[in-house]
Amino acid sequence: MTPSPAPEGGPEPGPRARPPGSRATPSAAEGGLAPGLRARRAPHSRRAGRRAGEQPLTTPPAAPKPPDAVPAPEAVPAPPDTAVEADRRRGGTKERSPGHDSAGPAQGEPTASPEPAPTPARPRTLAFVESPVQLLNVLEWAYVTGVGERRARPASTARRPGPPLACGVPRQPGPRDQDAAAGPGSSPVRPEPTGLLVVVLAPHDPMSRGQLRRMAELARDQGHDVRWEEARGGPTAPVATVGGLAGALRRAHRIVIGDPFSRYVQLLLTITRARELVVVDDGTATMEFVAQLGRGESLVRWHRRGSRGARDLLFAPVSASARRMLTPNDRRSVEVFTSMPVEPPPGVHVKANDFAWTRAAFGPPRLTGGTDLVGTSLVETGVVDPDRYLEAVASLARAHGATRYFAHRRESAEKLRRIADTVGLEVVRPELPLEIVARRGPVGRTVLSFPSTVVHTLPLALAGTGITVAVCDIDPVWLTEHASPRAEGFLAEVTDTARDVRRLPASPLTAP
Repeated sequence: MTPSPAPEGGPEPGPRARPPGSRATPSAAEGGLAPGLRARRAPHSRRAGRRAGEQPLTTPPAAPKPPDAVPAPEAVPAPPDTAVEADRRRGGTKERSPGHDSAGPAQGEPTASPEPAPTPARPRTLAFVESPVQLLNVLEWAYVTGVGERRARPASTARRPGPPLACGVPRQPGPRDQDAAAGPGSSPVRPEPTGLLVVVLAPHDPMSRGQLRRMAELARDQGHDVRWEEARGGPTAPVATVGGLAGALRRAHRIVIGDPFSRYVQLLLTITRARELVVVDDGTATMEFVAQLGRGESLVRWHRRGSRGARDLLFAPVSASARRMLTPNDRRSVEVFTSMPVEPPPGVHVKANDFAWTRAAFGPPRLTGGTDLVGTSLVETGVVDPDRYLEAVASLARAHGATRYFAHRRESAEKLRRIADTVGLEVVRPELPLEIVARRGPVGRTVLSFPSTVVHTLPLALAGTGITVAVCDIDPVWLTEHASPRAEGFLAEVTDTARDVRRLPASPLTAP
């Protein structure tokens, strides 16, 4: 009988199978002996005392069966010592198993599976994220589309979540993950692989990195693989990252991206041959992306003032190629998964994101009697003057009795200190995206925000909880002289298109 090929990502056929539990012969690349050399035996392992199953290193293992052992259903072949396998050991082309990132295996998790990984039921899906919100929306997309299911679910269970989360917090690996001998799918806390590999292109910001690691644990609890890439870890990091992902990009049938404006993502898109591209929500930036794609314009973030110089000119061909990749044609489909109100260009399919996974996995929240204020990074992006922003925060807190300030992950420590000392608000740095934090609670009965993504996402995540989301308009006098001409109109559009929110005028808060 001709042996079937090994599934993608699993061990490749070796010269001869060895039974489970036998020792693998180390290769020269792994620090073993070169072919033709004989290992020096310890005194207790001579011919009379040799353990069952061991053979001299100069001959292939004969794989004898112990007298009382039950025959194994299938032996695991030894991986060959090839250049491809060496590259996989370095983390270049091998997709990492759940529970692994750049820091190595998590405590208590096995470093290898005793059996080959099962073949995914669908073509491999590759997702690229650079922020916690993008990873959250990848989980929402996977939940709604049923990525990784081996058969269609009945209608009655179409919205059922994956494995339950203890108290709505990420599970930490422990001894219960060590029972690998029972086979795949046997652990009550580790579901079968879904075929979705999430690649985290790690940012520098410490708060974003912390939230991303916690979101990665939630992704692993859903059966998705997570691969952590220090894509910005030094001058050679981009070359190593792109080179290590090239093979997976060419094999992937579907690519999911969270930030089409990212230069990293645009560069990776030039390598892929995927026939399906999915853009998941990156907040209000998704509105601008869809508008620019429809007008055939270059992909530029709304708060930027055109080109920045030579780097933009050098990167222009890559950006143009990415824009063509994100334009659907006869060979490639493009989908946008968003909670924002968008008008897609012809050929682009839009799927609504109503935060079904978040509502199924967390909450309902415990409500407090107060008011919470949500911060933004408009000061850090150079759009709003910091002093005017501080005055607006103080006015909102006095007018509505706010006591807590939920910081945006990119807000500076200096600005947050001023808010705590001058305004007197309790500054909270969430460890997860605000949609999950608010859904878990405790949270105020009223949540105030300036124009930002949360005025669109929180009403969906908190549907049916009785929480009111209110948005305060940005007065044009708050804008800096460096703000782009598009800033005022874009912020007004974010507020005008928000659904199920209460509008708060900016005029009473205008600084003198």
